Amino acid sequence: MLSRIALRSFRPIVRFSSDFPKEEQPLIVERLQGDDEGTNDLEGQFTKYQAFEEVRFDKNVRCLIVRSTTPGIFCAGADLKERRYIPEEEVGAFVARGRKFFRDFQEMPIPTIAALDGFALGGGLEWAMGHDLRTSSDEAKMGVTETKLAIIPGGGGTQNLTRLVGVGKAKELAFTARMINGKEAERIGLVNKSVPQNETGDAAYQAALELAREIKPNGPIALRMAKTAINYGSEVDLSTALAIEQMCYAQVIPTEDRMEGLMAFMQKRKPEYTGN
Repeated sequence: MLSRIALRSFRPIVRFSSDFPKEEQPLIVERLQGDDEGTNDLEGQFTKYQAFEEVRFDKNVRCLIVRSTTPGIFCAGADLKERRYIPEEEVGAFVARGRKFFRDFQEMPIPTIAALDGFALGGGLEWAMGHDLRTSSDEAKMGVTETKLAIIPGGGGTQNLTRLVGVGKAKELAFTARMINGKEAERIGLVNKSVPQNETGDAAYQAALELAREIKPNGPIALRMAKTAINYGSEVDLSTALAIEQMCYAQVIPTEDRMEGLMAFMQKRKPEYTGN
């Protein structure tokens, strides 16, 4: 669909970089250094699904940050020149594969953050909306621009946009195919935080990293259960949502981390969570 992904990982924050890859392209895996360096690193090259599985089942990973390595572009959507030559009977399957990828990513058990340091259009914004949190530069441009091409946001965009900004604003953005900047996106709730762009062009990434560092000290099982409770609870009635919350809470009660948190509080020290 787009070019490539570079996955830079460390414990407990993983940076997952660039655009939605073509199926055959590998992910470039590197290790971050300094205070964020860890011991359970991903190295070498993986397909996107191998990399997802590495992250999904690594109990030491606390957060996933997705960013682009291309200056000024987070993800500009599908290759329209390529789409022109896809036979009509194959378009549905093509879009379905993209929708499944976005959905699989949305169900990643750990918190995810998209750092929008540039254009996030069409499918690119749809992917970003599948993250738990989004940061952007004030100058970033984003929009569900599909109606300009006589199609609709088909990668979950109509639904995720509505959940984030409400029915009326979602219709306005979809009907007009309007692009908005980071400041406006923060105002309407499309992104969590927008910051002025810096000289190195990675202001949104730095803001995402700040968020990830706030997430990092917290109990990893609790983070996963909180995400599960919020994701599934937001889709059902209140009574069912509270039952989901109760089931998720039950998962943290027998953990070693819960006892560690209580002991650390009593001893006035920082907890050392292991994900057990």
